[in-house]
Amino acid sequence: MLKKFSRFLLVGGFCTLLQYGLLVVLVRGAHLEPTLASSIGYALSSAVNYLLSHSFTFRSTSSHRRSLPRFLAIGALGLGLNALVVFTATMLGMHYLLAQVLATATTLAWNFLANLRWTF
Repeated sequence: MLKKFSRFLLVGGFCTLLQYGLLVVLVRGAHLEPTLASSIGYALSSAVNYLLSHSFTFRSTSSHRRSLPRFLAIGALGLGLNALVVFTATMLGMHYLLAQVLATATTLAWNFLANLRWTF
């Protein structure tokens, strides 16, 4: 379990950096609202996360036909949770990057446990 969680953190760290990079570019460069920008970053980094999680984090032997729909279901719930936290925190006056840190912390446990138990 510790090895899987370590690989999860490595892949998650990379995908989190990707999400944060997209968030900053979309907020500052494209002038999108933080919740929308965060959601786009979450969705795109989730695609990368799936591929790395299947092959490296969980070293799954399950077919993509089985794993992908489950990953998407968990990701959709994670996306909703992420958006809710970012939206609420920014509406309360928190800077969007700090709100994203809070959202990341909130979704971390959900994503790991749900994907470990159900997806892979």
